[in-house]
Amino acid sequence: MPENEKLSAIKDRELVEKRRTQMVKGAMKLFKEKGFHRTTTREIAKEAGFSIGTLYEYIRKKEDVLFFVVDAIYDQVRSRLREAMDLQYAPAENLVKVTEAYFILMDEMQEEVLIMYQEVKSLNKESLDYVLQKERDMVDMLKNVIIDCLPQNLSTTDAELLANNIFVQGQMWGFRRWMLQKQFTLKEYIERQLTYLKYTLHIPI
Repeated sequence: MPENEKLSAIKDRELVEKRRTQMVKGAMKLFKEKGFHRTTTREIAKEAGFSIGTLYEYIRKKEDVLFFVVDAIYDQVRSRLREAMDLQYAPAENLVKVTEAYFILMDEMQEEVLIMYQEVKSLNKESLDYVLQKERDMVDMLKNVIIDCLPQNLSTTDAELLANNIFVQGQMWGFRRWMLQKQFTLKEYIERQLTYLKYTLHIPI
């Protein structure tokens, strides 16, 4: 667990979570508008609704705020992916449902995801390793869906590569939407990516 998780001396865990939620919400708004490096801790405290002194009861430096922001974004993506995994759907249909949900989520959270990948380099090594492990965990979630949904002759290595491909295709819509929207709606983009998936896997999607 990164050192960031042990920063606050406040013993009231409910209060700590409340303050961190306020901090993340305020910081995310400012990071979208100004970027991480141009945002000050005083601005973060004001946007969060408390004093700079209160802010420093929960962090040591501005990079700690970035850690909480990135961590919250990963948690939101992971939670939404889990919601999309529904065992009532047939195997191939379940893979389609999860893939569609992930692409739609990348559209809805494109600004947050952009912040995450632009600014994550500012984290220290321990915090960076922690949040990147969260990304690996999400890719593993998708890999496990693929293994459960597809024929047994698909190797674990192939399933992992396919999971990474889907992950990047979703991010591509967020990173390059300015260009892709000239050719496709989100619905069209998803349909084409699913067509490629069907062709690659030889399954009736």
